[in-house]
Amino acid sequence: MRNERKNAILDIVNRYEVDTQETLQALLLERGFNVTQATVSRDIKQLSLVKTMSENGNYKYSLPIKPYEKSTRSALSVFFSEAVSSVDRGMNTVVIKCHTGMANAVCSKLDAVGYANVVGTLAGDDTIFVLMRTEDDAITMVEELIKLF
Repeated sequence: MRNERKNAILDIVNRYEVDTQETLQALLLERGFNVTQATVSRDIKQLSLVKTMSENGNYKYSLPIKPYEKSTRSALSVFFSEAVSSVDRGMNTVVIKCHTGMANAVCSKLDAVGYANVVGTLAGDDTIFVLMRTEDDAITMVEELIKLF
């Protein structure tokens, strides 16, 4: 059932301009999938869907940018350069500013890479906080992320 639902989500995102999780939830219901908003949110994250600008200037869910190389770090580099606008730090916290709607996807990719000395990550709509073990770890992380631009 889960794979069928995820395939339906991919089909819906390809066919329609889905701007909110509620819209996606309603379109899934039309196809016989009675799911909660939390399930929709989890599916979006697992499918690495991102919000992009549609032709009419509104944001919509889209499939992630396909990386040109297979390694996770290379995929992050391609994705990072498209989605991130700046990287900075304060003490042992790295702050990554993203284009609107992109922070969750970038954060998910960062988590997949598995950088050393990351205590945890937190993503909003356009900002990611990466808590590092030490200030030196944060400095190193910023240097690595800046290379991805």
